[in-house]
Amino acid sequence: MIETWNPSYSDAVIRLWNTEAVKDGYKELTGRSFNDIFLSSPYFDKDNTFVMREEDGTITGFACGCTGSDLPLGAVAGYITCIVLSEDRQTDANYRLLLEALEGRFRQLGKKQADVLFFNPMMLPWYIPDTPGHEHNNAPGVPADSRLYGFLLGEGYIERAMECAMYLNLSAFSIPDEIRAKEERTAAEGYAVELFDPARHEGIEAMLQGFDNPLWQQEIAAGTANGVPVVIAAHRGQAVGFAGPVIRQESGRGYFAGIGVHPDHEGHGLGSLLFFKLCEAFKGIGTEYMSLYTGSANPAIRIYEKAGFKTVKQFAVMRKAL
Repeated sequence: MIETWNPSYSDAVIRLWNTEAVKDGYKELTGRSFNDIFLSSPYFDKDNTFVMREEDGTITGFACGCTGSDLPLGAVAGYITCIVLSEDRQTDANYRLLLEALEGRFRQLGKKQADVLFFNPMMLPWYIPDTPGHEHNNAPGVPADSRLYGFLLGEGYIERAMECAMYLNLSAFSIPDEIRAKEERTAAEGYAVELFDPARHEGIEAMLQGFDNPLWQQEIAAGTANGVPVVIAAHRGQAVGFAGPVIRQESGRGYFAGIGVHPDHEGHGLGSLLFFKLCEAFKGIGTEYMSLYTGSANPAIRIYEKAGFKTVKQFAVMRKAL
């Protein structure tokens, strides 16, 4: 039977997750993390959260989706967060029962498409393979090596992009000579890439307005205003790009919101300089590792590889019209 959410299912769903979802690399759930990711999310909807319950009361499946008019694509899209089944129930028929429940709720709410992508606000942490428990804070799509990925393809979901999850252990990182030479060339043009200093840099808000990215506008502006380290590209003191903020998370991972160069200052190699200086800044504050994801067709992947990053896992961004 497929049933909508009841708080009494929490412990059973956590056990299911820690038995099955972990096989796809997801981090184990605790009562606290289950609450933080799912139940206390402002986007949690008990009518968009389902369990598969056997006649004896055993929970053998869990599916969750979310919606929100304030989310990217929120007016038209519902987001699939997860579909998990116990190993002995992993049939197309059972996956379909849970998927149809999610899609039905999306249609009920007037949504025109179902998406699996990084805009989903319910972020699922996962372990980076072959590391001592290093983790990334969000899965940007469906793991490409998972049973769910193949099932969704068969149900009419289109693969819109393949996201490469990349990883770097910072212990051996150093800026190569060719990047140092590039830094000297840009310095001759009046550019400097360094940590933000309010005594020497200005124009942060004007620079951020050039990106049309509300997250950057909020987070980078707040960081520079409150003394959080941010790497800045400046042209004669005026901010024209950024990388950061430079924050070491409790897990030892380097957290950063992104990297951007104002369109008026592209073509000077500032993007690669910002990234290498960001890695250097993270290493300088004792950060153990960095992880990120990028589209497999994104030219920036070459910058990451030059810094020593390796692709460790792939996630598919998927969509189906409802």
